[in-house]
Amino acid sequence: MQLIKTNQMLKIAVLATVFSLAGCATNQLPQATIHASKTTDITDYKYLIGPGDSLNIFVWRNPEISGSFVVRPDGKITTSLVEDIDVSGKTPTELARNIEQILGTYIKDPIVTVSVGGFVGPYSEQVRVIGEASAPQAINYRENMTLLDLMVQVGGLTQFADGDGAKLIRVVSGQQQTYNIQIESLINDGDISANVDLLPGDIVIIPEAWF
Repeated sequence: MQLIKTNQMLKIAVLATVFSLAGCATNQLPQATIHASKTTDITDYKYLIGPGDSLNIFVWRNPEISGSFVVRPDGKITTSLVEDIDVSGKTPTELARNIEQILGTYIKDPIVTVSVGGFVGPYSEQVRVIGEASAPQAINYRENMTLLDLMVQVGGLTQFADGDGAKLIRVVSGQQQTYNIQIESLINDGDISANVDLLPGDIVIIPEAWF
């Protein structure tokens, strides 16, 4: 009888511990960090390197340390001479100068050129379309991209879309700004005045129409 009581007390103690730990737990996730695009003026756009991009790094007179490298998900690359070089968020020219400084420790007066392929870019530079587009997706920003260009990329609106109720969200100096856009008027009515310039990092939200 004493053994049964002892086992019951142990079970109660274990359950009490589990419930106390559960009470300390939280279902609150950390809010996503807002990463504003570095491009705030369409006339000053420069491509920034991002994870997934392929880089061709050429070191003049040093072919043994030249080569092609894919940017890792953490935004870094590893070369034959230097590990873990941060490359994401830099222009090819900025990266070339940075690598020259790093290689200067091992090579006298290195001259480096960097070319990019793949063109994925950092997430902060991609334009996203969500909601009632035929093919919602994240798209690499291109110089002078407009709303019409974007809608061509995503295949236009679905039959359930409220195109003139769409919103464009843009982060300016760390602050979120929301703008009304009229995609249906632009596409179906040919209202070119509804066409607007886009910037890297823009988000277009297309709601469903209420019939």
